[in-house]
Amino acid sequence: MSLDRSVDTASAPLPRFWSILPSPEATRALGMAVLGLSLTLVIWQLVITLFKVPPYLVPAPTDVAGALSRDLPLLLEAAVPTITEAFLGFLLGNTVALLVAVSFVYNKAVEEMFYPVAILIKTIPIVAIAPVLKIILGNGIEPKIVIAALICFFPTLVNSVRGFRAVNPQLLELMRVLSASKTEVFLRIRIYSAMPYIFSALKISVTMCVLGAIVGEWIGANQGIGYLLLQSMFDFNTPRLFATILTASVIAITGFAIVSILEKWIIRWDPGVAM
Repeated sequence: MSLDRSVDTASAPLPRFWSILPSPEATRALGMAVLGLSLTLVIWQLVITLFKVPPYLVPAPTDVAGALSRDLPLLLEAAVPTITEAFLGFLLGNTVALLVAVSFVYNKAVEEMFYPVAILIKTIPIVAIAPVLKIILGNGIEPKIVIAALICFFPTLVNSVRGFRAVNPQLLELMRVLSASKTEVFLRIRIYSAMPYIFSALKISVTMCVLGAIVGEWIGANQGIGYLLLQSMFDFNTPRLFATILTASVIAITGFAIVSILEKWIIRWDPGVAM
């Protein structure tokens, strides 16, 4: 028997564009964060100036700003392969995690067999796995993508399994009475229950996948943010080193902001209400 209607959350009207804009509380929090960052930079500059710390040890914010301005084309060129590796790893890791989570929810035996394997993989340091992946996959983009995917996999798997199971038992009983199939239950009930959990994991993964791509570039690469970090370190070019770190941070923050906007756009119901 097919259901004629989905849950009320599926029929909610599409949000207006300005609904994704930050609320006054979020704007205030952003303003306070900017103020805190500005004070930190001022204190940093004063400490470097007063104690006459040499730039090759710790550069002043003005030195980092100069390196950003001077090496901006180099930083943008290095950012392109890192963004590509992180994005592809993000897609791969989260897609596999969601598929595995669905199999865990619908097959207890599969979960009992392979959940310990997922935990074992998570406990292995990524810097220990990276050389093995380089030997197996070569020195191209593939090992960087896999490393980024491995970092994304576990948070999404755990949160997705929890979300798919965090369903109101009364709704499941109602779907059973209506003779709904497992596919209908999943599409109309479980996926809405899991969406807030999934986006929480994605906001973690989107920042961690950048780290995974950089670690992969440390093991072996001739381009990318990770390669530029090593090159700047060996050249004792500390201002450019800090500028490269800042570039990596901007990439991760941008990814986090994109996922947060998508979350607000897609989740059109109150996540606090039990599904």
